[in-house]
Amino acid sequence: MHNLGLLFDVDGPIASPITRTINIRSIVTDLVAMTAAGVPIAFITGRSGDFIRNQVVTPLCDAGLGEALEEHGARMFGVFEKGGAWAPVTGDGMGEVTVDESVAFGADAVDGIRNLVREKYADTMFFDETKRAMISVEQRTDVDAQTYTEAQGRFQDDAYELLTGLGIGLRYGERTSPDASGEVPFRIDPTIISTDIESVLLDKDRGAQRAFDYFAARGPLPRRWRSVGDSRSDYKMADFVHSAGYDVAHVDVRPADGILERPYEVITIGDAIHDTAGAEFLAHWRNELGLDNELDLD
Repeated sequence: MHNLGLLFDVDGPIASPITRTINIRSIVTDLVAMTAAGVPIAFITGRSGDFIRNQVVTPLCDAGLGEALEEHGARMFGVFEKGGAWAPVTGDGMGEVTVDESVAFGADAVDGIRNLVREKYADTMFFDETKRAMISVEQRTDVDAQTYTEAQGRFQDDAYELLTGLGIGLRYGERTSPDASGEVPFRIDPTIISTDIESVLLDKDRGAQRAFDYFAARGPLPRRWRSVGDSRSDYKMADFVHSAGYDVAHVDVRPADGILERPYEVITIGDAIHDTAGAEFLAHWRNELGLDNELDLD
């Protein structure tokens, strides 16, 4: 086993935030080669299990992931909806998705947001029907960023009014509306391509802990880890690893949003951003581990 473990956000470092697919072929082949070499890899994302199965695991399987995961020590895991759902990835592909129902919304909230999008915002965004713990509304790929951002702000104001009108305790920016018991169990969390409405218990540190538990149950953990992401919340993956006493650095593939101060190293990939930076990161480590000619299961 190589002394390295990897925790990846998906949109940005793996999948293009424009097409929402893996566009750089080397990302696929490098992930497969590193998996076969015994590098534990987790995808820790706000995306749904269905998205990861179709857009990430399927292309990896087409490139030989099943064979790679048959190698001794090979481990891969998916944490979806920021910890609200998860599944193992094995030689047979992605397993059954487990959902934490304790953090999920009721049907009235889900239906309310779905109808809001359909009636007022369908020209700029769509309701993600694949989410099972959180509610997500995403930018249409045929809509430019400026148009979407303007509509996103109006949508979030409307969503806040709708959900708090249902008695749901909710936080959005500086606004807070407790529920009948005085609690605020949910929040509105915007990203550059979506709005997530989610339990306050969900975040990337929770996802990292779940991945560590899965890996530790199946073999020794490496001491050295790298987390990779494009948003400030992705630093929480490395926060967890650092707090658990492991050597970690975080790779920020969108540093223009502001590099956070942390007690561990924060790495940027020159001028590269998003999946271009993710591809360069993977190529570096494949070479560093001496896998260039050793393992290519494509």
